[in-house]
Amino acid sequence: MPDIQYLGHACFRLRGRDGIVICDPYTRAIGMDIGRPTAHIVTVSHDHDDHNNSAQVRPMRERLFVVEGPGEYEVGGIMIAGVLTYHDKAKGAELGRNIVYVIHIDDIVFCHLGDLGHELSQGQIEAIGSVDVLFVPVGGGETIGPAEAINVISQLQPRVVIPMHYASPQLSFDYPLAPLERFTLELGHKEFTLEDKLSLSASGLPAEGEETRLIVMRAIV
Repeated sequence: MPDIQYLGHACFRLRGRDGIVICDPYTRAIGMDIGRPTAHIVTVSHDHDDHNNSAQVRPMRERLFVVEGPGEYEVGGIMIAGVLTYHDKAKGAELGRNIVYVIHIDDIVFCHLGDLGHELSQGQIEAIGSVDVLFVPVGGGETIGPAEAINVISQLQPRVVIPMHYASPQLSFDYPLAPLERFTLELGHKEFTLEDKLSLSASGLPAEGEETRLIVMRAIV
């Protein structure tokens, strides 16, 4: 039964029986501080300061395993697949590439979209495959915004959606991000509850054909 913690912006800590994965740790330059979290594995979606600070993570084994590109990886029983996408709508010509990670922990399939900047192609959808829990950027700016995020959710049809990469008073970006509420309203949720920490089991996920569940997490930084 994996535990999920939201460390702010696009950073999550996933803990299962075979290890701990941290996705997209950031530097203090963005206005937040993740401290010194521990993990066995770090995934980096792209080489920008708000997603690539693996040096801030303390290794739980002799060394930290850092995944920074497309391909298939197995680390201590955790399976990870990196799928090449882009940070913009011009196939990376403006902002470079972005790696989407599909992470198998216990019996649950997580998908972290990083700074996805476009809707997915059919080939990318097939490469990502079936998703239980989707971490999706919703703030726009240099990623997909609320409406595009909903289209990507429709493309992947996850059982659970957890939004990330939206406006926060702590962030110090030069460009504006849309507030979380713009996405939740677009999704049809006028109200939501913030979860501090989340434990998921495969049996507790919505069944196939049921409505995708929205879970909004409170950053613990």
